[in-house]
Amino acid sequence: MSLMGTMKAVTGSFDGMPAAADVQLAAGASPRHDWSREAVRAVYRRPFLELVFAAQETHRRFHDPGQVQLCQLLSIKTGGCPEDCSYCPQSAHYRSGVESGGLLDVEAVYAAARQARDGGASRFCMGAAWREVRDGREFDAVLEMVAQVASLGLEVCCTLGMLTDDQAGRLARAGLTAYNHNLDTSPEFYSQIITTRRYGDRLRTIEAVRKAGITVCCGGIIGMGESDEDRIGLLQQLATLDPHPESVPINMLVRVPGTPLGESEPADPLTLVRTIATARLLMPAAMVRLSAGRRSLTREATALCFLAGANSIFVGEKLLTTPNPERDEDERMFRELGLRAIPNGQSRS
Repeated sequence: MSLMGTMKAVTGSFDGMPAAADVQLAAGASPRHDWSREAVRAVYRRPFLELVFAAQETHRRFHDPGQVQLCQLLSIKTGGCPEDCSYCPQSAHYRSGVESGGLLDVEAVYAAARQARDGGASRFCMGAAWREVRDGREFDAVLEMVAQVASLGLEVCCTLGMLTDDQAGRLARAGLTAYNHNLDTSPEFYSQIITTRRYGDRLRTIEAVRKAGITVCCGGIIGMGESDEDRIGLLQQLATLDPHPESVPINMLVRVPGTPLGESEPADPLTLVRTIATARLLMPAAMVRLSAGRRSLTREATALCFLAGANSIFVGEKLLTTPNPERDEDERMFRELGLRAIPNGQSRS
């Protein structure tokens, strides 16, 4: 199929004439939220080079292609999680070598956030290995962490498990920018990965976050044994949220010994690129974050991810409990690819 054919599949044009969606995308108007499974499948299955080229064109309409946001993620409460997510070394169900610890002090979190800001990060994320937020002393401490990090001029994101409307409102009032709550995979494959939380639970938390006026960070993981159809299903779920998530993290599974997926076959990096490119076309205004699993990628595969529309990475030695590329590696990569970090205050998420 020609590139024109690819763009027809993406925007809904026909007979060689631009549809209204083409004009809207070019003008930067509101993206579509009515993606059917068939339409998403048509985009995802385009010939690889045509798909990446179309994604890069769309990326340039909505973003500066030379800018990438640097985020840093800190585990503020590690291990002992009652959930049975098959990919997660922090689950109490598995013997992964991750020890359970208590909540970090507010002062330690503030110091880590200040160091992240001074190192060029414009977004600081905090993760707690909880199934859900419970009111009380620990949540009060998290609210203080959010306020302290926000005082540094950073975007502040948390991932704490399920939330009530009231808890989301309290986080918003404390200064939270974004809340991360991934869908992980398609509704059909979900029960093969997690049994302790329902898909609808995740969607309800996202709704609570939206009601509170907090931006949504929501994506998924590839390499868990899912099919192309499952990746298509995940992308459709994300692309039919209205509004779209402002932040869409795409993770490559980090295979941790002791977890059920610790010995799984690695995903093809080109599948990661294809997923990122489709996400960019379906959700053109979102920040598409190349998240976990970067250590398993070659320099060339990482470059393709940026070409496909990724415009954010996580820096720092760890992503919660799993290793991340060294900072000097990332700095060298940025120089080689001509990329630069988005300054504080310029991200859309």
